[in-house]
Amino acid sequence: MRRVSIFGATGSIGQNTIDLIARDKDAYQVVALTGGKNIHRLAKDAIRLGAEVAVTADESLLTPLRDLLAGSGVEAAAGRAALIEAATRPADWVMSAIVGAAGLAPGLTALEQGGTLALANKESLVTAGRLIMNTAEQNGATILPVDSEHSAVFQALVGEAIDAVERVIITASGGAFRDWPLEKLVEATPEQAATHPNWDMGQRITIDSASMFNKALELIETREFFGIDPKKIETIVHPESLIHALVGFNDGAMMAHVGAPDMRHAIGYALHWPERRELPVARLDLATIGTLNFRPADTARYPALDIAANVMEIGGLAGAAFNAAKEQALDAFIAREIGFTQMAEIVGRVIDKLSSREGLQNVEMTLDIVEEVDRAARRMAVAEINNI
Repeated sequence: MRRVSIFGATGSIGQNTIDLIARDKDAYQVVALTGGKNIHRLAKDAIRLGAEVAVTADESLLTPLRDLLAGSGVEAAAGRAALIEAATRPADWVMSAIVGAAGLAPGLTALEQGGTLALANKESLVTAGRLIMNTAEQNGATILPVDSEHSAVFQALVGEAIDAVERVIITASGGAFRDWPLEKLVEATPEQAATHPNWDMGQRITIDSASMFNKALELIETREFFGIDPKKIETIVHPESLIHALVGFNDGAMMAHVGAPDMRHAIGYALHWPERRELPVARLDLATIGTLNFRPADTARYPALDIAANVMEIGGLAGAAFNAAKEQALDAFIAREIGFTQMAEIVGRVIDKLSSREGLQNVEMTLDIVEEVDRAARRMAVAEINNI
């Protein structure tokens, strides 16, 4: 029986992971489930799966979580220290699906235990890619990508030499505003940005899809995980979201990963790797689909892509600054403090200012230093927001 933990169990990735595990409960012993404020869902799933511990990141919710778990035999815990402690508990496979920079420390702790980390928290690689990869290597741990795009690249590279890779193309749906007139984007509301044409995801990642900040993060993640030269990493808008990524090789051949827009494919691949097992996802009828469309990713519409290219050129801790500023700008947009197009303006200014003031490149990468840069970038972003 495999011991598994799910960090970020109440979000869309966590819920899809639970869906797969619940279908074969006898094969798994659930160690830890963690979540945020949705403690009712957290408690319900922890009881259903017989988890050892349920952890909410919000310390103020510890007592109500305990009440919900009373008599179930599931331990309740809360706060950052409890998340870290849960990550130290022996597990064969850990899903890292906490949204944002908050997922970095638990993910690092899980890697230190030497098991397999299924990484859906793209911010971990963006903010501290070298630290994440080094920690895995030093502890004999395995990292498997769970972003659909990076899972697709990973699968396309099976049996291939990385030196033979000529290009990696990360596809993008284009989000809610891919067909809007550019001049109308300044009027976009959080509600409009939070509707996705293809995927069923949480509010924040859906808005990031509309702004293409999500794709910008994925470009950086591709560089960090696979060690690909940034000049070989591309993105293209593919409205159908059926091809998740393509890898081009030095002989001109391209490998494309094609599948329904269902996160259970990438999750299931990581859960069962190195085997392939049957998954409850739709099978494509290519004759019915008929046509697949592609268009260039317009950086005038999606300036986040240019910022990501700058971040990769700077290297070092620039990714930590980028993610922190993006998270603050997104918070401000959701709160209606800034407009949709102002998010990229703010993040771009923070990167420019911080990279000129701070040594972001040749700096030892530790968790403390990454978190210090994160805090500095957030302060700068808040200042920029307040100046609008």
